[in-house]
Amino acid sequence: MIPIRDYRRSSRFPLVTVTLIIVNLLVFFYQSYLEMKEPVLNDARLWLKHGFEIPPAFNPDTYRLHLLRDNGDALMYPVTAADYFVLRFGLISGELLKRIDLPPASPFPLILTIFTSIFLHGGLLHLLGNMLYLWIFGDNVESAMGRVKFFLFYLLCGVGAAAAQIFSGPPAAIPMIGASGAIAGVLGAYLVLFPRSQILTLIPIFFFLRLIYLPAILLLGLWFLFQILGAAIGGAQAGGVAWLAHIGGFAVGALLVFGFKRQGFPVGLFDIRQRDRW
Repeated sequence: MIPIRDYRRSSRFPLVTVTLIIVNLLVFFYQSYLEMKEPVLNDARLWLKHGFEIPPAFNPDTYRLHLLRDNGDALMYPVTAADYFVLRFGLISGELLKRIDLPPASPFPLILTIFTSIFLHGGLLHLLGNMLYLWIFGDNVESAMGRVKFFLFYLLCGVGAAAAQIFSGPPAAIPMIGASGAIAGVLGAYLVLFPRSQILTLIPIFFFLRLIYLPAILLLGLWFLFQILGAAIGGAQAGGVAWLAHIGGFAVGALLVFGFKRQGFPVGLFDIRQRDRW
């Protein structure tokens, strides 16, 4: 199911939502530019020393072919400039849990990669999918909270999503990137505030695609159920999807919305008499 749009007008221009989308796009364009640059050599020695079987962001076959030794004190392997950037600014649970900044070093304390990682994406579809959800659901949640509160809410949902993923398994060397955990928090808030809002949704039925209207409580409820099934069947990060980050972000958003919404703003989930107008 792919949401296309909702029909609830926000009361003011969604400045924070639009700014977040623009920043994500600009960062992705920069990542794409880095793909065209020469590979960078990274040191694997400390990764191996601290219990990781292989250092991240490289092709094992390339690694074996191009492993270089520098007086026995370094194990250098080639990394694309884009992967090098992700290693510096992505969230790597192994580094955080072991409290060590492994090469390449981040330019700031490791804890801040929780925030920088939510502006990185692993591909165009990853980016566009996240931005579509943020565009559809972010404006009304921003309107319900106000701009400053919404920005803080978005970051805290990202933190909650990261925490759920980090503590779901052993320390990992794979960078966790993407805005989906923070956006999952926006979805949780939207479900609580506007459960009966009608969402135009593209649904595949056998070999055909059909546009239908679904209430937010059904669409987002099914989305959340799918995340739970994904985590139960495939594990915390099967297929490159951080299922528990989505679950954690959604739950955090659904809870935090009560403290971040404007005073007196109605909670649609608790008002069975409320009807949303398109």
